[in-house]
Amino acid sequence: MNKPKQPLSIVKMKTMKQKREPIAMVTAYDYPTARLAEEAGVDIILVGDSLGNVVLGYDSTLPVTIDDMVYHSRAVRRGAPNTFVVTDMPFMTYHSSVTDTLNGVRRIMQEGHATAVKMEGGAEIAPMVEACVKAGVPVLGHIGLTPQSVHQIGGYRIQGKTMDDAQRLLDDALALQQAGAFGVVLELVTDEVAAYISERLDIPTIGIGAGAKCDGQVLVFHDIVRYDADYRPKRFVKTYADIGTTIREAFSSYVEEVKQRAFPAQEHVFAADDELTGQLYGSGKVQTP
Repeated sequence: MNKPKQPLSIVKMKTMKQKREPIAMVTAYDYPTARLAEEAGVDIILVGDSLGNVVLGYDSTLPVTIDDMVYHSRAVRRGAPNTFVVTDMPFMTYHSSVTDTLNGVRRIMQEGHATAVKMEGGAEIAPMVEACVKAGVPVLGHIGLTPQSVHQIGGYRIQGKTMDDAQRLLDDALALQQAGAFGVVLELVTDEVAAYISERLDIPTIGIGAGAKCDGQVLVFHDIVRYDADYRPKRFVKTYADIGTTIREAFSSYVEEVKQRAFPAQEHVFAADDELTGQLYGSGKVQTP
């Protein structure tokens, strides 16, 4: 009998960085996806607030609530009981006060059954990160393109294209490390700047659109399998399967067969015995449409 998978730890992640063993991280928002991810050997599952865009139908991550994150985090944990699960803190839940931040984190950990939380931002959120770490909660940072601040930074723009920008990103990463974060996500950062930050940090970097020199990579499940009714290709994403087209074709075939009365066929029907049929219809025959 196979032994259950041993969850990754933040100590093991640092060792992986030292050994240059890449960390594989994916998003998941529900039980079946999380279960498949764990079976595939994913190191970390992120329950991202990107669920607002790809699952809940919002045009950004901003409307996502703590209740949303708790609900989906709990579902993911049921599907991946032996995987390190990181759950996003949603918009404006870790900026007003340490007390409010810790209350939100408590819900994510106790009700959502997460292993860790993720927060977007740099030096400005370091005090909140430090407070969570002191409370015993592992925190993953997130800098570069931060979707919760997309209106402030002027849209989905590549980060790290100037020296000033590169220095700001490095300063933010170092501030998060100093505050006790166990790792930092780098999103849409130029390859060279992401590599420089990764070299300067003692904690792992997880890249998304940040080149191949980060200590790990993360992609959204729906991007990996092109699971979207109106999928738009992204330069930094590699599609490993086109599930969206398969699902659309399956739906179309189902509708067509129902309309033509080809489904259900005889092999999908449960027949009663002759005695019951006789009692129901007498000597007459069952009328078929």
